[in-house]
Amino acid sequence: MKHGKTYNSARELYEKQKEYDLHEAVEILDKFPRAKFDETVDMAVRLNVNPKHADQMVRGTVVLPHGTGKTVRVLVITRGPKEQEATEAGADMVGADEYLPKIKDGWTDVDVIIATPDMMGELGKLGRILGPRGLMPNPKVGTVTMDIAKAVKEAKAGRIEYRVDKAGIIHAPVGKRSFPKDHIEENARTLYRELLRVKPAAVKGTYVKSAFLSGTMTPSIRLAVSSLA
Repeated sequence: MKHGKTYNSARELYEKQKEYDLHEAVEILDKFPRAKFDETVDMAVRLNVNPKHADQMVRGTVVLPHGTGKTVRVLVITRGPKEQEATEAGADMVGADEYLPKIKDGWTDVDVIIATPDMMGELGKLGRILGPRGLMPNPKVGTVTMDIAKAVKEAKAGRIEYRVDKAGIIHAPVGKRSFPKDHIEENARTLYRELLRVKPAAVKGTYVKSAFLSGTMTPSIRLAVSSLA
């Protein structure tokens, strides 16, 4: 694969095969040439799991201490007294009769949808629209709940959803390149600790095989896994 001059100049600032302490990696990332927009900083973690087996699926949510730097638009699908709770918690859009028909017509201009359990019968019919966009509420990740206020506040504060892909890799944002370097480090360590917490009991041997840090437009830097603890 051919890369541009900017990408190649970044490659000269580090050794591709070397494993770097998280602090060193963030310092290197900070020296990379910058794009014209505020790039997202991503961490990729390769796990020793087979996601084809249900007992090795790694999925959940975690609240990053410094957020993701992204303004999250939250829609709460509910009726009755929970509507006021959602509004007071900071939800951008609240309701059911107004938004369910819009979604049915293809509208998905939102980042997170939270719903009370009683609404899932109606939302389930919209799975073909919401599912492919990752917007279908799910109790496993805290987006189907009666504690609407907590769910909204966490979504706004920087809660991210993670899910292992077919190759056994977790891809997740840990901030923006404009973030203070220590904030990126703290977010990355929080994500790593969460992945350790949800380690499947069926996994034997080494759980975390490798980890990388990168910006949207930058090369990836190999991390020393021990430095994430």
